Amino acid sequence: MSKQEAKRRAEDFGTEFEEKVLYINRCSKVVKGGRKFSFSALIIIGDGQGHIGFGFAKANEVSDAIRKGTEAARKNVMSFEMEGTTIPHEITVDSDGARVMLKPAPEGTGVIAGSKVRSVLELGGVRDIVAKSFGSNNPMNLVRATVSALSQLTNRQTNRQIRGLSND
Repeated sequence: MSKQEAKRRAEDFGTEFEEKVLYINRCSKVVKGGRKFSFSALIIIGDGQGHIGFGFAKANEVSDAIRKGTEAARKNVMSFEMEGTTIPHEITVDSDGARVMLKPAPEGTGVIAGSKVRSVLELGGVRDIVAKSFGSNNPMNLVRATVSALSQLTNRQTNRQIRGLSND
């Protein structure tokens, strides 16, 4: 996907995205002349209205890694179902070693979650939720599991229609 297509896709949602750098990792490689450093960056973007995307990129400079990560995040923006200020139902998802459980909460509860999961949920626009992460605390896997859980959420009305139940 080219830069123009990625920009057009981000503009399809019609909102301006807020971006956040979740994690920067410095990696070193020992070569003949000494150590050579490279950086990786995990970036999350969201509009606060049910659209989020994340990107992971590596480069020799921190600023280049962040720029490339932001471009990658804009390329894979996805939307998810919300019910008011929370999510429609409870869900648990695994991603590699990380397991994330998301539960809807009554209005006024706030976002009760760990730092990486909290960032994803807040940028997505969820205001009332209880989340718990089990297993790995690897930032990439936590973000992947959270985004996967949000993408698997289904709307209550469409669920009832699929099951053949009437809308009371």
